[in-house]
Amino acid sequence: MKLIYKLHLSFGILLVCVLVLTATFVYPLLMDTLINNQREELRSQGSAMMELVNSLPVQDLTPSQSAAAIVQPAQEINRSVDALLIEPNRNILFSTMTEAQTQTWLPLIEQYSSHNQQGFWQNGQEKYIVETLTSNPQSLDPASAVAPATLVLSTPLSKLKSYQSELFTRMMFIMVIGGTIAFGLSLFITKRLVTPLEKLKLELKKVEKRHFDEVQLIQTGGEIGEVAQSVHHLAGELKQYHHAQRQFFQNASHELKTPLMTIQGYAEGIRDGIFTGDRADNGLDVISSECERLKGIVTEMILLAKLESEDGIFDQEEVSVKQLIDKTVDRIRPLAINEKVDIKVRYEVDNPSKLHIHGDSEKLLQAVLNIMSNAIRHASQAVDIETSEQDGQVQIDVIDDGEGIPDHLLPQLFQRFIKGKNGETGLGLAISRAIVERCDGAISAHNGEHGGAIFRMSFPSK
Repeated sequence: MKLIYKLHLSFGILLVCVLVLTATFVYPLLMDTLINNQREELRSQGSAMMELVNSLPVQDLTPSQSAAAIVQPAQEINRSVDALLIEPNRNILFSTMTEAQTQTWLPLIEQYSSHNQQGFWQNGQEKYIVETLTSNPQSLDPASAVAPATLVLSTPLSKLKSYQSELFTRMMFIMVIGGTIAFGLSLFITKRLVTPLEKLKLELKKVEKRHFDEVQLIQTGGEIGEVAQSVHHLAGELKQYHHAQRQFFQNASHELKTPLMTIQGYAEGIRDGIFTGDRADNGLDVISSECERLKGIVTEMILLAKLESEDGIFDQEEVSVKQLIDKTVDRIRPLAINEKVDIKVRYEVDNPSKLHIHGDSEKLLQAVLNIMSNAIRHASQAVDIETSEQDGQVQIDVIDDGEGIPDHLLPQLFQRFIKGKNGETGLGLAISRAIVERCDGAISAHNGEHGGAIFRMSFPSK
């Protein structure tokens, strides 16, 4: 099942569950609320009636006339309430019910009043909410000492149930409309969320099939937009890696094929007697030289592969930057003298001995040697090594005064078998990049404003 259908189904089930739970809890809650409200209304109305009855002045009215004159107008306030005012001798002073209905209430009054029961009274098939109050006998008939009269107020429970059903129906109607609107909004929002994901899935299928050129950037916002940008960037990186991999095999085969063909040619010539005497000796020297060259290429290829994949070949330690540069200059000086290049070292810090970085000292030495030898081969007269520290970073710049780096080589300068003028195996800078990055550093190259190339290595200072 597609994700969008799963989301729609999940939200629909959730909405139905919410409606069912709401109905389950709200329906009885409505009845409880109506009963409590009705009970409070009966008490309030009964108290108001009894206050009027108790405050009745002495006059030439019979008790029934006095009660009717006050209770009946008060009862007009709520037609759903029945009122019955009765004396202890069963003398009915006032009733809003028919005579037959009133007679059915007389035994109920004796039954429930004797147990002082309030709340629900059962009268036949109907259940009533009942409140009873007792009057002051002096206010009804001051001339006679009679027992207090009882006011009985009742409301049929069936009326409250009809109110309950009506309110519940309206409420559920509103909730269904609200739920429908919410479900419609969820469909819209889900589509807005899932559509970019479906497009992103198609772009990932292109990556899976290595159609990197066809991968498009999905225009959307939020976290999905960030993932889309990452996928697009990943496709670009994989495209470059795939291209570099193919170019690596092409260059590697070319670099290995040339010395092998030279070795094969001289070996066959010596075997067939084409080269004899001094020419044969010269051929053997060439074979030996090409074998050394092959050995060097293979060794550097193996080293580069280990640097990029294995963790155990690095001995991380605290390295003194000054000692690293001093060792580099000492080892590279013979090449500089041979190329007639002057090496200058400058520190833009007060105490160079306090500069330290974290890494493998021997491999860092090899990385700097590779960069220095490259700079010396392309320099005209001088190579400068400038060291500085800023923002917690130790920066080592190797600057030559040569012709600079061709623009077409800059983007791929640190890739395998990328060689410029006077280059050797084309693996030295790639090895330097791998070593620097494994030491938590960064390496870059660009041309100077006044010519020459600048190689920059940056490391976190310790």
